[in-house]
Amino acid sequence: MPEFLNPVRGFGVTFATMFKKVLTEEYPEVKRPVAPRFHGRHQLNRHPDGLEKCIGCELCAWACPADAIYVEGADNTDEARFSPGERYGRVYQINYLRCIFCGLCIEACPTRALTMTNEYELADDSRESLIYEKQDLLAEPLAGMVLPPHPMPAGMDDQDYYAGRVTSDMAVAAPASTEPVVSSPPLRERARRAPTPLGHRGATGHRGNKR
Repeated sequence: MPEFLNPVRGFGVTFATMFKKVLTEEYPEVKRPVAPRFHGRHQLNRHPDGLEKCIGCELCAWACPADAIYVEGADNTDEARFSPGERYGRVYQINYLRCIFCGLCIEACPTRALTMTNEYELADDSRESLIYEKQDLLAEPLAGMVLPPHPMPAGMDDQDYYAGRVTSDMAVAAPASTEPVVSSPPLRERARRAPTPLGHRGATGHRGNKR
């Protein structure tokens, strides 16, 4: 087709579209299924025995191009163990006012602690409610899991967790002296809670604590 007819060809596409059936999504009454790899709300995952996969390394925060993630790591102890290995994520916050759902934080996570769900209904009438904290992001415990803190199974170390050798039937209950851990409320209930600010960035102004 001659070059001067290119505009006519463009209008032809528009004209042909006018006669196609209009597809109207009756949202929210009818919700269209999303793709299996859809980038939705984040989730902090657990090991089969209930310990948290997050080790507080802050790589997700460093990888985030929107500066939407804030992490503070802390040391595990024999009396209070939240994850395998030396450290766990004591504070974990995602600011969904900044998040662009690019998934770079998922790629940076070395333990597959952070993944993205298919949940996309995140709108709210409060800016504070869109700053999700650790208890908002943690996956609900499955059958057989014991909520941390609790020790690792006897004879097991962090490498056994990463190799997939720890199962739910190996879960070790916390000692009697440990205070019970209360399960987090449902997402719709806790979304109204006003979270703490994202915290001080320090002299570097960086999203994580430089070590």
